[in-house]
Amino acid sequence: MCDDFTEKDMDKRLRGISRRHFNTLAASTALAISLPKVANALSVNVSNVEVKTPDGTCDALFVHPDVGTYPAVLMWPDILGLRPAFSAMATRLAESGYAVLCVNPYFRDARAPIVQVGESFQDESTREKIMPMYRNISADTHQKDAKALVRWLDDRPVVDTKRKIGTMGYCMGGPIIMRTAAAIPDRIGAACSYHGGGLVTNEKDSPHLLIPKIKAKFLIAIAENDNERDPNAKRVLKDAFKKQQLEAQIEVYDGAMHGWCVLDSRAYNQKAAERAWTRTLALFEQAL
Repeated sequence: MCDDFTEKDMDKRLRGISRRHFNTLAASTALAISLPKVANALSVNVSNVEVKTPDGTCDALFVHPDVGTYPAVLMWPDILGLRPAFSAMATRLAESGYAVLCVNPYFRDARAPIVQVGESFQDESTREKIMPMYRNISADTHQKDAKALVRWLDDRPVVDTKRKIGTMGYCMGGPIIMRTAAAIPDRIGAACSYHGGGLVTNEKDSPHLLIPKIKAKFLIAIAENDNERDPNAKRVLKDAFKKQQLEAQIEVYDGAMHGWCVLDSRAYNQKAAERAWTRTLALFEQAL
């Protein structure tokens, strides 16, 4: 997950530039740059929606093609939550032919966006705002939320319920996609984790222990520095998926640091992000 491990790596590369100054420049520039165009992009409808859950109303972004029915994808943001960078990413996926729900994981405490352009998790003021909300969610809330969100998606006329649902998670969203796939195994057909933190832990609720309950195909894209910190995690995951005879692409992205797939991240690496995006589309085409 976002932590000082990544920040120290970034600081080595950015000597002489303050974090706050760089964060503002990077976020503003990234959001101003268009993502690569989608070939034969579909016209899409973008709307802010509210989804009832056992713990209250979750605000979310719902993006889908204007005409027809499509497989659904549930997108879980990183620790900074739903914001313009994820709106852009969700829209791009919808233009490729998916009905995408990108959620505010902190709906119990505040509506999105939680942070503004230029705010960084490494700033004390941002951590003081985010961490109480982060601590207010858990393995239990992840699964409760996932069930409610999938039910909501299946009730949308634009969602093709004859096809499986995909789920994507960034940073803290990595464990959530595993819990989502375990909570609704008959509906989740593909799950993708990008620089996911804490997929393998020593705790009794470690996400990897849920693999026997899962039926989905997986893509697990690992940052180089995350792998350096815990090189055994990928081996544990590979063995667990193999034991259950589940397909799982588990790969370390050399040169890509934690956060590299998120458009407004300090670690954003477009080349590596596009590689992960291409693999995601291929998996969704196969599994959904």
